[in-house]
Order: sequence, then structure tokens, then C-alpha cells
Amino acid sequence: MRLAVIPARGGSKRIPRKNIRPFGGKPMIAWSIEAAFQSGCFDQVIVSTDDAEIADVARAHGAAVPFMRPAELSDDHTGTIPVIRHAIDWFQRQGAAPEKVCCIYATAPFVRSEDIRKGLEILGTTDCEYAFSVTSYAFPIQRALRLTAAGRVEMFHPKHFNTRSQDLEEAYHDAGQFYWGQSSAWLAGKPIFSPDAVPVILPRHRVQDIDTPEDWERAEWMFKAMREAGA
Repeated sequence: MRLAVIPARGGSKRIPRKNIRPFGGKPMIAWSIEAAFQSGCFDQVIVSTDDAEIADVARAHGAAVPFMRPAELSDDHTGTIPVIRHAIDWFQRQGAAPEKVCCIYATAPFVRSEDIRKGLEILGTTDCEYAFSVTSYAFPIQRALRLTAAGRVEMFHPKHFNTRSQDLEEAYHDAGQFYWGQSSAWLAGKPIFSPDAVPVILPRHRVQDIDTPEDWERAEWMFKAMREAGA
């Protein structure tokens, strides 16, 4: 059994109700649900939520909501792994045994079905525990600056002040879209960012965190531009 779990709690503070707020003509979560179905990878696509309204929207777009997530797994400090582990535990108690499980974030309107399929292929053809989306930083992190208490700047790595950008190692970060994992790895609480994970590399123009109103506005611009360009 292959399972998609879309976590979507109701308590977002910086962008209230962001999981179901309209984006590109649909509730935000609908884009993740549709990508999961279009990938053809899953026996079940479910939403893990503590919120009745989110559950109704999820069902309206075809996802199942077989349980309501308990309050102790729905606060600001709950990580992804415990939420996915809870979903796997629930299915196991029903007599089902998910073998491969993909967490797809509810606020990932740029997620694509072909990338989800690529993650599954990697998970099935390597000995990795996880396969997840990443993208590269637009600027060398070795030349990053910090602000001091005095309001001045200093380099994190001063030795690279005169190093050419093209001579610095490229760095990557989590794209915040999807995380394939072996069920055993989720249940064991193994860290996703580890040597047991393989990246699915995405282009930077298809990656945008949506945590603040500014993020949301930028994401809408990007989404509109891509749709107009047919990208």
C-alpha cells in the first residue's frame, strides 16, 4: 500500500486559514490533493487535520479524512514526523500496512505530479529511507552576512570574502513540497535530512515557502506568471 498524507492543521497564525484560503482559483490545499491524484502513485490520499472546515474542503476535492488529528499533534511545535507516524499507526490499527508513505504539504501549490513520481522511483530503486524535494540557494551561503547588535554587518565566513562565487560549493535547501519515506523510517522517527535521504532537485522558480503575507503575495505572482507562460 502506498499512502499520501497531507497535514493541514487549523491553527495557522501568520496567515489565518491559509490551508483553505483561495489561491489561483482554488483552496490552497486543493493543489496538493490534485497533484497527489494526478501522480497515480497512491492507493489512498488522506488529509490529517484537527479542523472540521479543512476536513470538509479536503473531502470536497476528493481526499479522505478517515480520522481527526488529536490536539496534542496539532500545535505550533509538532513536527512532520510525528504527524505521519500517527497516520501510519492509524492505518495499521485498521489492518492496513502502508509500505511507502509520502507527506505532501498543504501549502505547496507548485508541487507537480511528475516530481512526486520521481520521488517514488528513487525510493524504489535505491536503498534510501527518504526522497524529498530540494532546490539550490540563489546566492552562495558561504558569503552570507549577519547583523550585529550594533546594527553593523559581518560575514559568517570571512575567509570567503575574496572567493569567487563560481568557486564555492553549491548549497541546497528543503523545497517544502513532499517527502517520500519508507513506512519503517517514519515509524522509527528517523531524521529526513540525513545520509539516508536522496534529493529530488527542483528548479528555483518552482519553489516558494508560504509562511508570511509577503510569501503569499510572491507565490501568487509566480503562480500567475507560470500559468501565463504555460510552464
